[in-house]
This record gives sequence, C-alpha cells and structure tokens, in this order.
Amino acid sequence: MNLSRTTNPKIISVANQKGGVGKTTTTINLGAALARAGRRVLLIDLDPQGNASTGLGIDFGNRDVTTYDVLTGDALPSAAAIETSVENLLIIPATTDLSSADINLMSNEKRSFMLHDALHQPDIDALEVDYILIDCPPSLNILTVNAMIASDSVVVPLQSEFFALEGLSQLMLTIREVRQTANAALRIEGVVLTMYDKRNNLCQQVEADARDNLGDLVFKTVIPRNVRLSEAPSFAMPVIDYDPASKGAAAYIALTAEIIQGEQPTSSRRAS
Repeated sequence: MNLSRTTNPKIISVANQKGGVGKTTTTINLGAALARAGRRVLLIDLDPQGNASTGLGIDFGNRDVTTYDVLTGDALPSAAAIETSVENLLIIPATTDLSSADINLMSNEKRSFMLHDALHQPDIDALEVDYILIDCPPSLNILTVNAMIASDSVVVPLQSEFFALEGLSQLMLTIREVRQTANAALRIEGVVLTMYDKRNNLCQQVEADARDNLGDLVFKTVIPRNVRLSEAPSFAMPVIDYDPASKGAAAYIALTAEIIQGEQPTSSRRAS
C-alpha cells in the first residue's frame, strides 16, 4: 500500500481507560471548537457505544459505513466520513460492531496498525482536514492501541476525583510501551482536568497533585462540572452551539486555544 500523502493532519487520541471521565464530551467539544476556530476536523468514533456519533446527531440509520469498516480496510475514510451540523466538523461513526474487534482482528498480523494504515494513505487528502480526533473506548484494548499507534499525540481527560492519578499510571505505561514498540513520535498533548468544582476541596487537591506530578503536561484550562455540558448531547449539539455563554463552552474554547498554540514550534506542549 502506498502510504504517502500530501496533507498532514494532526492526529490526536482522546484516551483514558477509566469510563465517565469526559472523553466523548472532550472529543466532541474540542472538535467543534477547533472547527469554529477555522480548522477542518475529522472525528473518529472508536468507541463501540457510539456516543460521539449520537452526540453529534448521527442516527443509527445513517451509520451504514462505520469506523469498523475503515479499520478492516473495507471502506476508505473519505467514504465513511459524514458531515455534522457543525461546519467543518466531520465524523466517521461507530456501531457495536467495534465490540468484536479484539476477536475478529486477532488473526491479522497487522492488527495494531490497521487504523494507522487507514489514516496514513492518500485518501485522507480528499477530506482536507487539519485535525483528526479519535474518541477512544474506556479500556486499553486493541482499539485504543490502534488509536495511539495512529496518533501524533494523546489528550488525557482526568476526572477531578480521589484516585484519579493512580488510574493514570496504567495509561502512561501503555503510552510508553507504544512509544518503545510502534510509534516513537507519540507525545502527550496534555492532561485536562474535567468535572472540576472549584468549591470542592478535593478537586483543588487533585489539581494540585496533578500539577505537582505532571507539571506542564497539565493544561491550564480546567473543564468545570456544568449542567449545560451534560444537557448538550441530548440535543445532539456541542455545548458551544447549545449554550455559547455557558462556563462549559468557555472552557472548551480556552482548551482549544491552548492546543492551537501548540501548533507553534516554540510551544512546550509537545514535550513528553
């Protein structure tokens, strides 16, 4: 397969093996905010639950071609990508077919590189995207490993709760292993604290611990616990469209600005 391409979108996985930390919320809203900032974005729903697809209004009847088809090579990314209600934001949707990926791909000797190969081929040029965001499942399985091998960097949502940093250690080990064996260029784009309540002493302590242990890898922006953020997916909208004046919208716009700043060579955000 010819893996050369003329465009070079930045590929970011949004990953944490713990469920309920805000991965899908972060992927949707980061993608929408990047699109609003003038970037063209492809979101890849790599979670069998398909929440990112649902959260952007993609009905199950419109998921004829899915991430699973792209992963197995049965469909090109350009054929699977669907326009969303957000201008310049596309998505490759997911269905429960992905839940059998571990078993179905086991016999394929390139099973860990299938998403990499799909996203590093000339067909990606047809989409003309600046960013590809991958919403990973809440586990460190073959899907998450595929995402990391395909990616330039990883954004890690970290819920502001007790034991948060302990749960992060296994993810860091996985990232290190992927670097050593398959993708030496993989970097941590940043750790973003989610569901943050500044009135809560525990949240403040988690933030202090995260910044003490991880330093500049922790984004300056924290994502607050916000009702509008919780409501937006039920209306199939990112929060910046559902309630642009909300604290949740402001937070994701600020996070996006930090990531865009990371496009510059002088930024320290790409440091490992």
